Amino acid sequence: MTRAATVADALARPHNGFSGLRLALALAVVVSHAFSVTSGNALDEPLARATGFTLGEHAVNGFFAVSGFLVTMSFDRRGLVDYLIARTLRILPGLVAATLLVALVLGAAMSTLPLGEYLRDGGVWRFVRGTLTTLKSNASLPGVFPDNPYRSPLGTVWTLKYETLCYLGVVATGLVGALRTRLVVPLIAAGFAIALLIADARHPDLPKGLETALRLPLIFAIGAALYAGRASVRLSVVPLAILALACLLARHTPLYRTLLFTAEGYGAIWLGLSPWLARKAFDPAADLSYGIYLYGWPVQQSLHASWPDASPALLLIPALALTIPVAAASWYAIERPALRLKTRTLGRRALGTIEPAGP
Repeated sequence: MTRAATVADALARPHNGFSGLRLALALAVVVSHAFSVTSGNALDEPLARATGFTLGEHAVNGFFAVSGFLVTMSFDRRGLVDYLIARTLRILPGLVAATLLVALVLGAAMSTLPLGEYLRDGGVWRFVRGTLTTLKSNASLPGVFPDNPYRSPLGTVWTLKYETLCYLGVVATGLVGALRTRLVVPLIAAGFAIALLIADARHPDLPKGLETALRLPLIFAIGAALYAGRASVRLSVVPLAILALACLLARHTPLYRTLLFTAEGYGAIWLGLSPWLARKAFDPAADLSYGIYLYGWPVQQSLHASWPDASPALLLIPALALTIPVAAASWYAIERPALRLKTRTLGRRALGTIEPAGP
């Protein structure tokens, strides 16, 4: 019987499926938000009732696992300075452009205020400043989406706060040399898992904020641990099937969340490195995932404000039709030039490291 490939074996292939996987995850977030944007209740999404989490939350989990894996690899291969430059130029230009476009173009078009009054309103610049400095998603713009269930025009940037904190965690771990050992990063992931188990046991109705503060670093750490143990960790469907069965059996116990997040973390890396996705078709040159993630929400908010009686399914079709071209424009006008600037700044071509954008 052929043994499953190790993570290191899979990384040696000329292609992988991480770009295609991230694109699918970004589209899943848009599908999920079609429900919450129209009703204001995430539980209206069928998957939320079945699993306790929306499709969008599952997709963000996948994003964080992939990011933990690839960002840890980036630090390991680049070193501190190159890593910081690469991370900044991958995340910040797209975020700044999206914030300004939403505030000055979309907001001006959708606001109930006259254009001049809107642009003079201090709330516009508070939104820009607050979004770029605190990465919060609950800020609103003057007169924009007043009748929508959610008023926020950039509802997905909150995850970038956790992503940034995880990036800093990689820096701290890397600077003490812990990324080059097999045990330290898995121990960090185990620490988050134990903390989540304790929190779940003590609080049956775990507050969402606490759950998120443990969930996303845990999944990021799982991705990082799989990279740290790449020489010995094997990619097999067997542990994934065992974890999935354990999740079903533990559905209403304190073990459920930890088992689910572990399964999703391992599953995302297993899928991204699977041989059937290790093809050029699943490794496109244009990475639209970040743009879809950023612009899907404001597009859907605008459509719901213009067409408030549309069902989630009816809203989804034009939302995807509009979001994908906007994401392509973001890639070709903002993100790809920033990546080229990164290459010139570093003075050499990238070291074969995929540059993940944050969820």
